[in-house]
Amino acid sequence: MDKVKPEEEGTSPGELRLGGLPEEPPARPAWSNKAEYILAQVGFSVGLGNVWRFPYLCHQNGGGAFILLYLLILLVVGIPLFFLELAAGQRIRQGSIGVWQHFSPRLVGIGFASCVVCGFVSLYYNVIIAWSLFYLGSSFRATLPWASCPLGANRSQPEPECAQSSPTTYYWYRKALDVSESIGAGGGVNLAMAGCLLVAWALVCGALIRGIKSSGKVLYFSSLFPYVVLLCFLVRGLLLDGAADGVRIMFTPQLAVWGDVQVWRQAATQVFFSLGLGFGSVIAYSSYNPQHNDCHADGLLVATINFLTSLLATLVVFAVLGFRATAVARACVARNVEILTQLLGIGGLPTLELPTLDPAALPPPQYSAWYHRLPAELGTALQGHGVTDCRLEDEMNKGVEGTGLAFITFTEAMTLFPASPFWSVLFFLMLLNLGLSTMLGNMQGILTPLLDRYPLLQRRATLFTGLCCLVGFLLGLMFVQRSGSYFVSMFDDYSATLPLVAVVACEAVSVAWVYGADRFLAEVENMLGWQPWRTGWRPWRLYGYMWRYGSLLAMLGLLLASLGQICLSPPTYQAWDQVQAEETRVPYPPWALAMLILLIVVATLPIPALYVRQLVRERQARRCQQGAPPRAEPEEEEAESPADPECSANGYLPVRTEEPPRAGASLLGGPN
Repeated sequence: MDKVKPEEEGTSPGELRLGGLPEEPPARPAWSNKAEYILAQVGFSVGLGNVWRFPYLCHQNGGGAFILLYLLILLVVGIPLFFLELAAGQRIRQGSIGVWQHFSPRLVGIGFASCVVCGFVSLYYNVIIAWSLFYLGSSFRATLPWASCPLGANRSQPEPECAQSSPTTYYWYRKALDVSESIGAGGGVNLAMAGCLLVAWALVCGALIRGIKSSGKVLYFSSLFPYVVLLCFLVRGLLLDGAADGVRIMFTPQLAVWGDVQVWRQAATQVFFSLGLGFGSVIAYSSYNPQHNDCHADGLLVATINFLTSLLATLVVFAVLGFRATAVARACVARNVEILTQLLGIGGLPTLELPTLDPAALPPPQYSAWYHRLPAELGTALQGHGVTDCRLEDEMNKGVEGTGLAFITFTEAMTLFPASPFWSVLFFLMLLNLGLSTMLGNMQGILTPLLDRYPLLQRRATLFTGLCCLVGFLLGLMFVQRSGSYFVSMFDDYSATLPLVAVVACEAVSVAWVYGADRFLAEVENMLGWQPWRTGWRPWRLYGYMWRYGSLLAMLGLLLASLGQICLSPPTYQAWDQVQAEETRVPYPPWALAMLILLIVVATLPIPALYVRQLVRERQARRCQQGAPPRAEPEEEEAESPADPECSANGYLPVRTEEPPRAGASLLGGPN
């Protein structure tokens, strides 16, 4: 059956053909220059996870050993998949829906699944930006409001809940979030946070309203400013007392962790999310490039910048946390020495030889070593009097994960800085810009494929962008109620992890096994302009093997490991116990578990649903052909089948490529 070529006589550009779709889509926007594109990819891939997730994983999983493991997975799995998305977007010049429809109409659900995941992530990610805005506004004071505990009801003593925890912890849970005791206790909307969320969505809408022409200009600041702040914090942090101890703890390698499957799972997941694979944003940004752009060099550059940024952020975080831990440990030593001095004075203890009675001359490591040399009975007796160990490592382990690192631990460290409001403003401006650049990428992962897919939306792109932001704000109000932070944790942990792993695994299958890895590499080679008689770059054949086997097996292994983790460890969330003034792990109630499962199902459902839909359409088309009478005029061109991957009547917008696909199609719409 002959295909109808774009150059068919009698069909002019823009003329309607089968299915009523235009032959030629409107001219595609393009980046103003290469710098805008690189900043967009860097801004999307370098996000809040580089600042608070990577340092935590590095510290918890063997320090330098985790960094080596991360680098290995990045080279073997991450970069090949990243290059796949970059090349696919640039080659086909469509969003994620159009790209995977091009490879096979049966796999178009991959693109829709990416859009759903981007929608879920955007809903809660902008709430984190709203939190940053709240803290940024609170930083413009002579004394930071979380530097000390507020007075209680009697106006003479500090608030008991704050005194039992810490000023920064109390401010985060009781002032900023006004958090409820559980996920089931809604408690109404936090109006201050709702206002910050409105401002956050207004910033996103303003940056996106004119497409990449406006967002590209915003990225000059939002992508570069965080590096200025990180370098400032690095210089300041390394000059602080105790910074060297923090850096030493971070980089001390523990190679034994390589035998733990969960460490491999966490390293692979971090590589996966740090590059932004599966969201469709990498494809969307790359689709605005010229055809002969060197996307391979771009991929290596962005992946390298991403990795170095993670190292830089980890160095900054642990230098500052080392300073904080040293300050807290010294206060602990001073308190314990005072108690011991009192006990010895009243004869409450047997003769006890202290290293020194001057707390200022007793470093925490020396005190800790002395404490551990005490007999077991004496140590138990001292604990009964409130004398404890003061280990730097214990203080380093407190609150170093996720939001706790940014809004509790790091803010506490900044209160110890000279001119702390200045450093607080810088820090939360950095978080705001990191979040904004990633948020723009998330939204492009939604807008670009939908605008490419539906010409009607493309003609109303500004209105559609504004409408998406409005809907995002209204749905995001769920996350700014008093129990909203618990929903943020749920969405962050479960709405994207499993669905994105499934999406990327399907991407590898689509390119490597359906379309053909060698065929795709040949098209990329042609796209980049390689010719035998002149110097150029030819795609590494290793990529084909990685897409077929290495990356695909890694994704399947990660998917199974993530499912196993959920089954073996029932999902829990971290709640704030107001009575005990401490964080506690609480299992999700049944309705929340059902919601959690629904999020995963809804995000992955487009892949099998649209696959089955296309199969049904193809079967119906075959039945229609079998029941049709023989043609009276065989010289006329045979009509296209609606099941044909290139037939406009199948409901998909034709994808513009430089040359028509080669003959021969497999059962999934790719080559035999």
